[in-house]
Amino acid sequence: MYFTQARRPGRPGRPVLRMAMALCLAASVGIVLAQEPIELSGTLKKAKETGALTIGYRESSLPFSYLNQIGRPIGYSIDICTAIVQAAGAEVGRELAIKWVPVTSENRFDAITSGRIDLECGSTTRNAERQQRVAFSPVVFIAGTKLMVPHGSPIKSFRDLKGKTVVATAGTTNVDAIERLSTQFKLGLTIIRARDHADAFEVLRHGGADAYAGDDVLLYGFLAKYGAGKKYDITRDFLSYDPYGIMLRKGDPQFQAVVDKAVRDLITSGELERLYKQWFLNRLPTGERLGIPMSGQLEDVIQATPEQPD
Repeated sequence: MYFTQARRPGRPGRPVLRMAMALCLAASVGIVLAQEPIELSGTLKKAKETGALTIGYRESSLPFSYLNQIGRPIGYSIDICTAIVQAAGAEVGRELAIKWVPVTSENRFDAITSGRIDLECGSTTRNAERQQRVAFSPVVFIAGTKLMVPHGSPIKSFRDLKGKTVVATAGTTNVDAIERLSTQFKLGLTIIRARDHADAFEVLRHGGADAYAGDDVLLYGFLAKYGAGKKYDITRDFLSYDPYGIMLRKGDPQFQAVVDKAVRDLITSGELERLYKQWFLNRLPTGERLGIPMSGQLEDVIQATPEQPD
């Protein structure tokens, strides 16, 4: 028969005590490890070190990204990018300043891939071809290519363009759409590639082209800005489908996660809808009023966006 030493009630024996101490130690180590900050890389590391992010903006993509009366970038995309910068600042633990760099349709991709800018905040279509070179935020707007023509023009659809001259902004999906239609339907178009949207509109205004092919929302923006609703018509049919996103560098998962979450938070909180009303329905800071209701396609995107990534 074996006898064991009596223990005082409520006081653990040494084996139990050693086990409890080991568990406490393991738990404390786990807490320390959990609290250890993740090492930053890519854009976030640069932002932490420099205290700034660089935003590429457009000068005439009303109401997404354009200049106000004192030459300051404003717009729907600018507000979205400002929210992204604030989210990045929270991630790196310091307030970040914004450095502004103007970009065009042609140089915006090189500006991102070269590191000259960290975000491109304009009216850029997010598609599979471009995503081989750069990355994008979730969709923030949906547009499509249409034609602007002088009021009374016989051009009612792309089929009426045979032998005509069309202006579009160089480096855009609008140029791609017009080239594709010209080849497919043997239209024999002469295509003028303007430096930027404002230049394309000026070509049309001065009679240098029969039609201006651009994203519908940008065309309506020009009508509002110049009070030209009675001078020009916009055709009914879409020639392309163009979902917009905020552009960033590819292969930067930490910054991509911050961008995705910031935009998703804007969508699920209702803030993106408020921004839409501010920039597309209400009077703009520069005096224009577009009065463009949200499309059913963008409403579907908002409704389908989960609060957490899939």
